[in-house]
Amino acid sequence: MSAMKSSGWVYTFGLVAAWYSSNIGLLLLNKYLLSNYGFKYPIFLTMCHMTVCSLLSYIAIVWMKMVPMHSVNSRVQFMKISALSLIFCASVVSANISLKYLPVSFNQAIGATTPFFTAVFAYLITLKMESWLTYVTLIPVVAGVIIASGGEPSFHLFGFIMCLGATAARALKSVGQEILLSSEEEKLDSMNLLLYMAPIAVVLLLPVTLFVEENVVSITLALAREDTRIIWLLLFNSALAYFVNLTNFLVTKHTSALTLQVLGNAKGAVAVVVSILIFKNPISATGMLGYSLTVFGVILYGEANKRSK
Repeated sequence: MSAMKSSGWVYTFGLVAAWYSSNIGLLLLNKYLLSNYGFKYPIFLTMCHMTVCSLLSYIAIVWMKMVPMHSVNSRVQFMKISALSLIFCASVVSANISLKYLPVSFNQAIGATTPFFTAVFAYLITLKMESWLTYVTLIPVVAGVIIASGGEPSFHLFGFIMCLGATAARALKSVGQEILLSSEEEKLDSMNLLLYMAPIAVVLLLPVTLFVEENVVSITLALAREDTRIIWLLLFNSALAYFVNLTNFLVTKHTSALTLQVLGNAKGAVAVVVSILIFKNPISATGMLGYSLTVFGVILYGEANKRSK
């Protein structure tokens, strides 16, 4: 019995390690490609992610049967999934654009304000009020980002706006997903949702890519002739984008949403440390203080949420 329990712990630890590695790896590789390598096409990069996610989702669900496949039951449900896909695209594209201009450490500090935007959208859309304690815990979340912004040596206004937009879109997607797919007939697990959202995202992103980042395909092919690494980097980067979603689903399934939230807070801090070590971006004491305050606020928010339920 103890051997089974121990193997269960090893499996869960392995899943969490895979989730951390894929999350932080994707973030750092996106930063490397868009900023250090000089591949300045964030929309095309997102489209590559969604194309590979479509293919790997199909293989995992239809061929490997990792989870039962759920069908889309109505045109209305399809429209809801399409709306979520549009918000998802906006979030990922904005996040990738922000990485061109901001260091990963500051990007993570802004991303930690997701609970603030979630609470705002939940109230605006559903008029659902949280307990006063929950709202009080959001004060250090926002204050921390304001302090971090003031002390950020590499602050870039456009990058900051893009990162805020990505964070808000991420929160809007989670609130929208809860509302739009709340009925038992329409509920989809995250793997099935990605199976339907990713191809829709490709269709949405293709015309935008061709219009905003014209000649990106010929530029990428020309770049590949000079340096074949770019093809492998794009393929590996896109596969990582899928594994982020896969490991996210598996960790939630084998632990709980609350555990995932706690692990997510720690992941942000690990990503900050690793990115500073790799990219050696300057960071001030004020910036670190602000980020620490935000993470502290997020932890308090999680605790307040748990108690209110």
